[in-house]
Amino acid sequence: MIEIVKTALEHLPSYKAALERGWSPDNVRLMEATREQLAAIEKDPVAFLADLDDPQAKGGAISLPDGKKVPRLPGFRRWIWDGEASGSIGFRWQKGTSELPPHVLGHIGYAVVPWKRRRGYATEALRLMLDEARAVGLAHVEITAKPGNPASHKVILANGGKLVERFFEDAAYGGAESLRFRIEL
Repeated sequence: MIEIVKTALEHLPSYKAALERGWSPDNVRLMEATREQLAAIEKDPVAFLADLDDPQAKGGAISLPDGKKVPRLPGFRRWIWDGEASGSIGFRWQKGTSELPPHVLGHIGYAVVPWKRRRGYATEALRLMLDEARAVGLAHVEITAKPGNPASHKVILANGGKLVERFFEDAAYGGAESLRFRIEL
């Protein structure tokens, strides 16, 4: 059985171990993000955890992959947990609307550790995160996936997602072709 847990010191050693095994919670920045997270954990574990849970968007601006700074959106990250860290799922939104700024690819992003993939972890984590999206009053969420990622398509479709468009990502993310799915809440 899996759950999504609020990031906490008690879970941090397991999460750190997953990073040290070479897993990345960031599907865009990959190992660069892993190195940054390991350094942040080493420097100040409490601050690292606090940065992952910011539903009021009190943190500073964030850097896009191209280095451009943009205002932080309200959001938080949960860890996919089965007794140990099995992945990560994040949720972000704009207050008062289901729409997102053009530089934001989707409301929800997730990554499962390679040694636990194909077990339904992402499908269940997304199902659980949809409850969080309902709780902030969104009418729908959007999730993007690359055309060559059928595993992610399956996760989204299993949770009621419908393909709404093919598009090219903002140049900040490399301009690659992507698919946008919507899940009505």
